[in-house]
Amino acid sequence: MSEPILVADRLTRQFGGLVANDSVSLSLARGQIHALLGPNGAGKSTFINMLSGELPPSAGRIRLRSRDITALSAFQRSRIGIGRSFQRTNIFAGFTVFENCRLAAQSRRQRGWRVFTPAAADREVAGRAQAAIELAGLAGSEPQIAGTLSHGEQRQLEIAMVLATEPEVLLFDEPLAGMGAEESTRMVELLSRLRADHAILLVEHDMDAVFALADVITVLVNGQLLESGPPAQIRESRAVREAYLGSDEAEEAGHG
Repeated sequence: MSEPILVADRLTRQFGGLVANDSVSLSLARGQIHALLGPNGAGKSTFINMLSGELPPSAGRIRLRSRDITALSAFQRSRIGIGRSFQRTNIFAGFTVFENCRLAAQSRRQRGWRVFTPAAADREVAGRAQAAIELAGLAGSEPQIAGTLSHGEQRQLEIAMVLATEPEVLLFDEPLAGMGAEESTRMVELLSRLRADHAILLVEHDMDAVFALADVITVLVNGQLLESGPPAQIRESRAVREAYLGSDEAEEAGHG
């Protein structure tokens, strides 16, 4: 496994008297899918929002390679290689698939003196958009209006838009939410393809998908890190079973 690209060091986030994350650390490396699990209210979305720059941490540091990026905004982090998707699909429904991806690619291009050159004429931007569409499994859908895509295809388009910004780190917040079996299978295949060239953090409630994809799993409970390790360790952990099932059910599961 390669050296970590993104490192979160003892991140804490407080909302008044509520501690949503309490000194949580993890690292992401290229070629690895790191899943972040926990019951509802465990602090998963807060943590991913701190990594992406949507929320500043109350304490702790975030480093991209050797650079401290704790104070950078979400836009600044996106410009230096951190891409994320959201729980709710975030696309331009009235634009075509290609236009959505071209806009995403264009947002990373400094135009300067080329301000009077039509964006549609920028071949580099168009090439990045097309490559992202193909990688996301949407080749052939370029002229289709995004709002007419199926739910699963819209999620693929959102990922294509992220890929068009050429990130090193991908933060995925429940990418399989609301999908049927066939759509979920396509999404799992897509995430698996992305592993080789990216460092990925996956927040997901579909346990079958998590255990099929993850190289490392970290479990949060009440904002604190409960356990972190390979899937086999997490699957066998009594502490994790208790956190999800309660102590009585975990006892029964352990004897089942």
